[in-house]
Amino acid sequence: MPSNKKEGIIFGLFMCFGMVLIMSVYNMALHGFSSFTVGGVAIQFIITFIVAFIAESLVEPKARKLAFALPYDKSKENNFILAIAICMVPAMVLIMSVYGLILTAFMTGIEGSIFLAYLKIVGLNFIVALPAQLLIVGPCSRRLLIKYIKPAIPKPELNI
Repeated sequence: MPSNKKEGIIFGLFMCFGMVLIMSVYNMALHGFSSFTVGGVAIQFIITFIVAFIAESLVEPKARKLAFALPYDKSKENNFILAIAICMVPAMVLIMSVYGLILTAFMTGIEGSIFLAYLKIVGLNFIVALPAQLLIVGPCSRRLLIKYIKPAIPKPELNI
């Protein structure tokens, strides 16, 4: 887990990159890969990454505060990781599903009720986002942070 602001930002970038990658591939699979171009996918990925990082920056402090307020054994780091995911994923799915609804409206149009289309998008995204967060992106991001970022930050030396 990040232990300072710099590590928190880097960790957030790792998490956003992984989640945007997985959710983009998943949503392309839902809508068919044939209608996408490499350039279009790259531009869409970059824009989605920026939107997701901004959303994550707004949601994370509130999710962390809510996770600390939940009743669980806070002495175990895995419990805290699970609590944060349980607080963050639904909020991020709700926000990013609005973004997905807007994207769908521009790209293919929406038939029927916008509210029902939104509920469908939320449901489809949630069933992939939570397992992806808990089983793939979270562990990989923590591993990257521990292996490459934490050792790179110099530790203060004690001069005795």
